Amino acid sequence: MLDSYIGKSIDLSEKTLLFKEDEHEIYWLGIDDETAFRCNAYLIKDDDEYILVDPGSRSFFTQVQERVSQITDPKNISDLIVCHQDPDVAASMIDWLDFKSDIVILSSARTNVLLPHYGNSNYIFKDTVENSVFTFKSGRKLRFIESPFLHFPGAFTTYDETSQFLFSGDIFAALDTSWELVVKDFESHKMNLDLFHIDYMASNIAARGYVRRLDGIKIDAILPQHGSIISKKDVANALNYLKNLQCGLDLIYSDLSI
Repeated sequence: MLDSYIGKSIDLSEKTLLFKEDEHEIYWLGIDDETAFRCNAYLIKDDDEYILVDPGSRSFFTQVQERVSQITDPKNISDLIVCHQDPDVAASMIDWLDFKSDIVILSSARTNVLLPHYGNSNYIFKDTVENSVFTFKSGRKLRFIESPFLHFPGAFTTYDETSQFLFSGDIFAALDTSWELVVKDFESHKMNLDLFHIDYMASNIAARGYVRRLDGIKIDAILPQHGSIISKKDVANALNYLKNLQCGLDLIYSDLSI
């Protein structure tokens, strides 16, 4: 289903179904904002359970909530996955908690040290390191995979075992003024990845370490928080890109023999 969007325009005022198997569905909720720093929010539906992945900026809370309402009553959102604390990823958790106070925040303990600074520390928190698997009532599972220093020490990614989709947060994020929902030509997309990764990611050691954590995991698509989705045909190319990435400290200290 995801491949059907390659090279095609979509209605930015509507949610977009990316995957469906029985009662398990994944939606791109999107942000209708003409910027190279485009943000993505995703919704995972499993039977009558709904989880929002990286809810996004406060300025786009209403848009995301409207997209959710095209699928279900927003009051049905039970959990927010927050891959790290940056405002473009996490800030609207405050609005969601105001809307529904019993929403559970799924994040790392390192991230959770910072999240209360958005103005609300009275929420239910579950640590994605201590609880590295989330099991739906159906038995289907999400796995939380740590991605330290890409770009935050407590960052993590989310793997949906049913769709085999990897929600990668800032990893594989891209800056692109001619945005498409799904990458059409990965070779040309590398430049968009470079615009983000070279400055934001810590080092090649961090990148290679994360790729190693993905060994043996079958990935059918990579869904980053910025830029375009990477479909199955380019997953191997994307992993190879990250494995060989020179970024951050690699460039700052490239003249030192250390």
